[in-house]
Amino acid sequence: MSDNTDGTTGEPTRRDTLKYGGALAAGTALAGCSELVGRDGDSDPGPTDDETYSVTISPVGTVEFDSIPEAAVLYDPQVADHLVALGQQDRIVSLGFPDRYYTGFYDELPGVEFDTSDLTAFYTDQLTLDKEILYELDADIHHLDPLRWEGTFDDADIEELEQNVAPFFCNRFSRAHGYQGDRSYEYYTLWELLDRYAQVYQVQSRSQALIRVREEMLETIRAELPPQEERPSVALVVYNHDEDTFGPYRLNGPGFGKAHTRPLGANDALAEGTKSYASDYGNNYSMEAMLEFDPDVMIHNFDWTNVRERTEAFFDLGDHPVGGEITAVQNGRLYAGGSALQGPIFNLFQVELSAEQIYPDLFGQPPAPDESVPESERLFDRGRVADIINGDSEQ
Repeated sequence: MSDNTDGTTGEPTRRDTLKYGGALAAGTALAGCSELVGRDGDSDPGPTDDETYSVTISPVGTVEFDSIPEAAVLYDPQVADHLVALGQQDRIVSLGFPDRYYTGFYDELPGVEFDTSDLTAFYTDQLTLDKEILYELDADIHHLDPLRWEGTFDDADIEELEQNVAPFFCNRFSRAHGYQGDRSYEYYTLWELLDRYAQVYQVQSRSQALIRVREEMLETIRAELPPQEERPSVALVVYNHDEDTFGPYRLNGPGFGKAHTRPLGANDALAEGTKSYASDYGNNYSMEAMLEFDPDVMIHNFDWTNVRERTEAFFDLGDHPVGGEITAVQNGRLYAGGSALQGPIFNLFQVELSAEQIYPDLFGQPPAPDESVPESERLFDRGRVADIINGDSEQ
């Protein structure tokens, strides 16, 4: 990194007139350097030249904007999905892994596209996210959770970047309510996060319209669910095929990472072994232990959007001398599950997918990862969602 990381050149920068308070829930930052006021088709006009607006999010605090941010730095894919859902994808300038971002759900939404080919990648063979690259990108907002990057940036770095480049605005640990530091941290639902991003980009009517789509879908699903004691037992796992063990995940755990399985109310086959957040990343179960749990359904976490060798090994459990005795394996109830790194569009598709995987008799057979749900079995209207994203309809 060069020594000139504080951005000082002796000449005024475009943010010299902006005043910043402390980061990490302590102060207020004034942001927004774009002349852009809204996008074509928006019913939310955005601020006028003499207006500012503020949005609050933990752990950052309150950020004030004098205009809608034009360029946004991102790392996490779920944040990108939030911006796509709000029709703001053209503002994104970076991602952690742009070449790995799954766009298959968008292919089912007429007129919705997200081209990641020109985005700055923060991770190729090594992490490249540092102050220098953020100065080079010179964005109007950093959708990076400061507490996620404590090993990369300290408080002084965050304050420097806010002062000289742009404020931070992100909340990552709501994924599984997993913040383990000593700072104050508030958790939000996926849809509360969407509302905050919508406030940043002044398109609140879009977030409210998407929330209505989700609520209507969940009402449809819940009206059909059987009594709790008649619902299947489901194991949400990752199969470690080299060690022949399973990493357990909480099917109904907190956070937006389980926002596609928790609303379906299935019985967690591994509930006794997955009570703590730490167990999501340890306490692997042997094949014999999984046979003792004997779930009705097994869902392989994360891999519907990224089928890989471990997924194929999971699907081949019928050939395993012990695994072949598990009820889910015998009945062909093995599925690739959705991604925990989900924003609202991923969530809509993944709730539908999970409902069909857990309750196929009620909602239809689930698609394979390279297939789409037949139109007659869809649980939400793709065209309606596309219209909301594109600003053509807010209903």
